[in-house]
Amino acid sequence: MSADKVVLGIDPGTTVMGYGLIHVKASKMELLSIGVLQLQKVEGHPLKLKKIFDRTVGLIKEYKPDELAVEAPFFGKNVQSMLKLGRAQGVAIAAALHMNIPIFEYSPKKIKQSITGNGNASKEQVAAMLQSILSFTEKPEYLDATDGLAAAVCHHFQGKGTVANGKSYSGWKNFITENPKRKA
Repeated sequence: MSADKVVLGIDPGTTVMGYGLIHVKASKMELLSIGVLQLQKVEGHPLKLKKIFDRTVGLIKEYKPDELAVEAPFFGKNVQSMLKLGRAQGVAIAAALHMNIPIFEYSPKKIKQSITGNGNASKEQVAAMLQSILSFTEKPEYLDATDGLAAAVCHHFQGKGTVANGKSYSGWKNFITENPKRKA
Protein backbone atom coordinates (compact mmCIF):
# COMPACT_ATOMS: atom_id res chain seq x y z
CA MET A 1 0.00 0.00 0.00
CA SER A 2 1.31 3.42 -0.96
CA ALA A 3 2.34 5.52 2.03
CA ASP A 4 0.87 8.63 0.43
CA LYS A 5 -2.12 8.50 -1.92
CA VAL A 6 -5.38 10.13 -2.86
CA VAL A 7 -8.50 8.00 -3.38
CA LEU A 8 -11.60 9.18 -5.24
CA GLY A 9 -14.80 7.38 -4.29
CA ILE A 10 -17.91 7.56 -6.45
CA ASP A 11 -21.50 6.57 -5.81
CA PRO A 12 -22.85 6.54 -9.37
CA GLY A 13 -26.32 7.76 -10.15
CA THR A 14 -28.22 9.43 -12.97
CA THR A 15 -30.17 11.71 -10.64
CA VAL A 16 -27.41 12.45 -8.11
CA MET A 17 -23.82 11.21 -8.30
CA GLY A 18 -21.99 11.34 -4.98
CA TYR A 19 -18.23 11.64 -4.61
CA GLY A 20 -15.65 11.89 -1.88
CA LEU A 21 -11.89 12.22 -1.86
CA ILE A 22 -9.50 11.22 0.88
CA HIS A 23 -5.78 11.71 1.29
CA VAL A 24 -4.01 8.82 2.97
CA LYS A 25 -0.58 9.48 4.42
CA ALA A 26 0.95 6.51 6.24
CA SER A 27 -2.17 5.15 7.94
CA LYS A 28 -3.83 8.53 8.56
CA MET A 29 -6.86 9.55 6.48
CA GLU A 30 -7.85 13.12 5.76
CA LEU A 31 -11.00 14.33 4.00
CA LEU A 32 -10.15 16.37 0.91
CA SER A 33 -13.56 16.93 -0.63
CA ILE A 34 -17.10 15.65 -0.63
CA GLY A 35 -19.98 16.57 -2.88
CA VAL A 36 -22.56 15.67 -5.46
CA LEU A 37 -23.26 16.19 -9.12
CA GLN A 38 -26.95 16.97 -9.47
CA LEU A 39 -28.51 15.72 -12.67
CA GLN A 40 -32.25 16.10 -11.97
CA LYS A 41 -32.64 19.02 -14.38
CA VAL A 42 -30.48 17.55 -17.15
CA GLU A 43 -32.61 16.51 -20.12
CA GLY A 44 -31.94 13.10 -21.62
CA HIS A 45 -29.92 10.14 -20.45
CA PRO A 46 -26.97 10.61 -22.87
CA LEU A 47 -26.43 14.18 -21.65
CA LYS A 48 -26.48 12.97 -18.03
CA LEU A 49 -23.80 10.41 -18.90
CA LYS A 50 -21.67 13.12 -20.53
CA LYS A 51 -21.94 15.26 -17.39
CA ILE A 52 -20.89 12.29 -15.21
CA PHE A 53 -17.88 11.69 -17.48
CA ASP A 54 -16.91 15.37 -17.51
CA ARG A 55 -17.27 15.79 -13.72
CA THR A 56 -15.25 12.64 -13.02
CA VAL A 57 -12.47 13.81 -15.35
CA GLY A 58 -12.64 17.25 -13.68
CA LEU A 59 -12.26 15.72 -10.20
CA ILE A 60 -9.31 13.65 -11.42
CA LYS A 61 -7.61 16.70 -12.94
CA GLU A 62 -8.21 18.79 -9.81
CA TYR A 63 -7.26 16.28 -7.09
CA LYS A 64 -5.01 13.86 -9.02
CA PRO A 65 -6.24 10.69 -7.27
CA ASP A 66 -4.08 7.59 -7.41
CA GLU A 67 -7.10 5.25 -7.41
CA LEU A 68 -10.85 5.24 -7.99
CA ALA A 69 -13.22 3.28 -5.76
CA VAL A 70 -16.70 2.94 -7.20
CA GLU A 71 -19.87 1.48 -5.75
CA ALA A 72 -21.20 -1.38 -7.85
CA PRO A 73 -24.85 -1.24 -8.89
CA PHE A 74 -27.10 -3.31 -6.66
CA PHE A 75 -29.57 -5.77 -8.12
CA GLY A 76 -33.10 -4.45 -7.93
CA LYS A 77 -36.41 -5.33 -9.44
CA ASN A 78 -36.54 -2.41 -11.86
CA VAL A 79 -34.43 -3.43 -14.86
CA GLN A 80 -34.52 0.06 -16.42
CA SER A 81 -33.16 1.65 -13.21
CA MET A 82 -30.39 -0.97 -13.02
CA LEU A 83 -29.47 -0.34 -16.65
CA LYS A 84 -29.24 3.42 -16.11
CA LEU A 85 -27.23 2.96 -12.93
CA GLY A 86 -24.87 0.54 -14.69
CA ARG A 87 -24.35 3.07 -17.47
CA ALA A 88 -23.58 5.81 -14.91
CA GLN A 89 -21.04 3.54 -13.25
CA GLY A 90 -19.55 2.58 -16.61
CA VAL A 91 -19.11 6.21 -17.62
CA ALA A 92 -17.36 7.05 -14.33
CA ILE A 93 -15.09 4.03 -14.85
CA ALA A 94 -14.42 5.08 -18.46
CA ALA A 95 -13.42 8.56 -17.26
CA ALA A 96 -10.93 7.02 -14.82
CA LEU A 97 -9.59 4.69 -17.52
CA HIS A 98 -9.27 7.68 -19.84
CA MET A 99 -7.11 9.36 -17.18
CA ASN A 100 -5.11 6.15 -16.43
CA ILE A 101 -6.46 5.76 -12.89
CA PRO A 102 -6.78 2.21 -11.48
CA ILE A 103 -10.36 1.23 -10.63
CA PHE A 104 -11.67 -0.80 -7.70
CA GLU A 105 -15.32 -1.81 -7.38
CA TYR A 106 -17.16 -2.61 -4.15
CA SER A 107 -20.70 -3.80 -3.51
CA PRO A 108 -22.93 -1.54 -1.39
CA LYS A 109 -23.03 -4.26 1.28
CA LYS A 110 -19.20 -4.49 1.34
CA ILE A 111 -18.90 -0.71 1.71
CA LYS A 112 -21.42 -0.58 4.56
CA GLN A 113 -19.74 -3.54 6.28
CA SER A 114 -16.34 -1.88 5.96
CA ILE A 115 -17.50 1.45 7.40
CA THR A 116 -19.98 0.40 10.10
CA GLY A 117 -19.38 -3.30 10.65
CA ASN A 118 -22.92 -3.97 9.42
CA GLY A 119 -23.60 -4.72 5.75
CA ASN A 120 -27.23 -3.71 6.23
CA ALA A 121 -26.52 -0.31 7.81
CA SER A 122 -28.59 2.68 6.71
CA LYS A 123 -27.16 5.60 4.72
CA GLU A 124 -27.52 7.69 7.89
CA GLN A 125 -25.46 5.21 9.93
CA VAL A 126 -22.74 5.21 7.26
CA ALA A 127 -22.69 9.03 7.22
CA ALA A 128 -22.48 9.22 11.03
CA MET A 129 -19.59 6.74 11.14
CA LEU A 130 -17.72 8.64 8.41
CA GLN A 131 -18.16 11.85 10.41
CA SER A 132 -16.57 10.09 13.37
CA ILE A 133 -13.73 8.51 11.37
CA LEU A 134 -12.81 11.66 9.41
CA SER A 135 -13.76 14.27 12.04
CA PHE A 136 -16.04 16.46 9.98
CA THR A 137 -19.11 18.06 11.47
CA GLU A 138 -21.28 19.30 8.62
CA LYS A 139 -23.48 16.54 7.24
CA PRO A 140 -23.95 16.92 3.46
CA GLU A 141 -27.44 17.70 2.14
CA TYR A 142 -27.38 14.54 0.01
CA LEU A 143 -26.30 11.21 1.49
CA ASP A 144 -25.05 10.27 -1.99
CA ALA A 145 -21.99 12.38 -1.09
CA THR A 146 -21.21 10.30 1.99
CA ASP A 147 -21.88 7.15 -0.05
CA GLY A 148 -19.16 8.24 -2.49
CA LEU A 149 -16.85 9.03 0.42
CA ALA A 150 -17.66 5.63 1.94
CA ALA A 151 -16.43 3.92 -1.25
CA ALA A 152 -13.06 5.71 -0.91
CA VAL A 153 -12.73 4.89 2.81
CA CYS A 154 -13.77 1.27 2.19
CA HIS A 155 -11.05 1.01 -0.45
CA HIS A 156 -8.48 2.32 2.00
CA PHE A 157 -9.61 -0.16 4.65
CA GLN A 158 -9.41 -3.01 2.13
CA GLY A 159 -5.87 -1.95 1.22
CA LYS A 160 -4.74 -2.44 4.81
CA GLY A 161 -5.22 -6.16 4.31
CA THR A 162 -3.07 -6.38 1.19
CA VAL A 163 0.36 -7.93 0.97
CA ALA A 164 3.03 -6.03 2.91
CA ASN A 165 5.01 -5.07 -0.20
CA GLY A 166 2.09 -2.89 -1.24
CA LYS A 167 1.29 -4.76 -4.42
CA SER A 168 -2.27 -5.57 -5.25
CA TYR A 169 -3.28 -8.68 -7.16
CA SER A 170 -6.22 -9.43 -9.42
CA GLY A 171 -6.77 -12.80 -7.76
CA TRP A 172 -5.13 -15.82 -6.17
CA LYS A 173 -3.77 -17.09 -9.50
CA ASN A 174 -2.01 -13.77 -10.12
CA PHE A 175 -0.69 -13.72 -6.52
CA ILE A 176 0.72 -17.28 -6.84
CA THR A 177 2.27 -16.50 -10.23
CA GLU A 178 4.10 -13.49 -8.81
CA ASN A 179 5.00 -15.17 -5.49
CA PRO A 180 5.90 -18.81 -6.28
CA LYS A 181 7.91 -19.24 -3.05
CA ARG A 182 4.82 -18.49 -0.94
CA LYS A 183 3.02 -21.62 -2.16
CA ALA A 184 2.67 -24.38 0.42
